[in-house]
Amino acid sequence: MPTAGWKNKRTPQPEAAVCCQVIPILSSDPESPFPPTGQALDNPQGLLALGGDLSPVRLINAYRQGIFPWYAEDQPILWWSPAPRCVIYPRDVHISRRLRRRYNQGRFRLSADQSFAAVIDACAGPRSDHEGTWITIEMQSAYRRLHEMGIAHSVEVNMDGELAGGIYGVALGRVFFGESMFSKRTDASKIALVALCKQLHRWGFKLLDCQVCNPHLVRMGAVEISRREFNNYLEFAAEEDRWKGNFCLENRW
Repeated sequence: MPTAGWKNKRTPQPEAAVCCQVIPILSSDPESPFPPTGQALDNPQGLLALGGDLSPVRLINAYRQGIFPWYAEDQPILWWSPAPRCVIYPRDVHISRRLRRRYNQGRFRLSADQSFAAVIDACAGPRSDHEGTWITIEMQSAYRRLHEMGIAHSVEVNMDGELAGGIYGVALGRVFFGESMFSKRTDASKIALVALCKQLHRWGFKLLDCQVCNPHLVRMGAVEISRREFNNYLEFAAEEDRWKGNFCLENRW
């Protein structure tokens, strides 16, 4: 089964759409503020700023405001905050009968934060739906740093002794910001997503941010909410990070 990205679309191509618009350029100071998210463009949807870097300080500041980086290798760093926002309420993740039967076969072994580098590498791998990847080498290095800080996390699905699927993202307060997922075996990414949601619900997380909706996520229970509603949930991202360090996954649904 081909890999399936969280942002299930081509790498961003904003040049033509913004050629006549002024996009704020971030300074080299990682603590410099972002523009208000309400200034994000409608076309391309959510483009907010460009430039800056992927330092931990800037990335954490970005996520706490609902901003994330997304760009191709031949582009500057692009920062996005789309509205409406695609999210999953962890308690409402959808499990189809077919998926539950597959999980109950007992062929999958779940883990968390045991193979973060391998998960992000697989998410960056070739995809059948487009050429290239938005998970550049620079992006991989940046999220590995966040993982070493206990802020970025992965859920792994192993089958027959091999990594079959997984998902990774950033946990701040009681909000998990999903970045990407992949699947090499049928339904492996779905199982990773359900396992993550179930665990987040047990821990009292309020939201799983999916950023941009696609049919795969909608089938799993994703919905779109307004910027105002999403910003209300970001207050939970400013809470004390009680989940710093490796996630410990309970292997049950």
